[in-house]
Amino acid sequence: MKTLKSLILIAAFVFVGCATTGPGGKTSFIVIPTDQEVAIGQGMAEELSKTEKSSPDTVWQNYLAEVGQKIVAVCDRKDITYNFTVIESDQINAFATPGGFVYFYTGLLREMKSESEMAAVMAHEISHVVGRHSIKRVQSAMGVALAYELVFGGNSSTAVDAAIGIGMGLAFAGYSRDAEREADRFGIHYMVKAGYSPDGAVAMFETLARLGSSNEAGVFEKLASSHPETQERIANAKQQISEMSPLPQRLTTGDSRYETMLKRLPAKKPAEKSTG
Repeated sequence: MKTLKSLILIAAFVFVGCATTGPGGKTSFIVIPTDQEVAIGQGMAEELSKTEKSSPDTVWQNYLAEVGQKIVAVCDRKDITYNFTVIESDQINAFATPGGFVYFYTGLLREMKSESEMAAVMAHEISHVVGRHSIKRVQSAMGVALAYELVFGGNSSTAVDAAIGIGMGLAFAGYSRDAEREADRFGIHYMVKAGYSPDGAVAMFETLARLGSSNEAGVFEKLASSHPETQERIANAKQQISEMSPLPQRLTTGDSRYETMLKRLPAKKPAEKSTG
């Protein structure tokens, strides 16, 4: 029976599993249907809402969504509705879950100096969604029996709940270096198509390098082992930008607007004194 299920899944891969996962028509075999991927992402969003505080500032929420939709408009995946959320936390982090749910922490937003830097991170996270990096990890971790139930079990709540649990366990685990390199490359491509200066990507990588060297606590630092070395990412970004020359005219950085928005962010909480 297990062998039969494996063969059925392989057939599903060949018959319906081809999906666009990048610029230029790049495709991958994805066994989990899009509606199930969105259901998994929605379930993860509900779980995250129990532990992460969404910012009450609707101006910032709308601003993040506006920039996000500019990237979505030029990306290679438009079969889902993207959702963007500012999380009020001093953590230096941003991430995306399956189904197009993208999160930015105020701790990271405070470290940026321009809209193009935010667009660079946004394009990177959307590229993870386009590349289906999260759902690939979930499908790899599920095993044959659970994947069979998810794909062929209709609206099996048991399988979806299990996939949500797996997704939550992987959400902060970091991607492979190849997935990060791909998201970097796609991200620069998308931000330029959306009208942003790619120098924002280089500036953002340099900011992360500075934060890492100062031992600033945050998820980016914790994921250092799975991310490509920062200097490699900076060099790769500069090389890609040089190969895109001549760049389109009138690319924006959005410095002044971002400077205004920065003033709306909550101040960083003072570090708690040790009682030991």
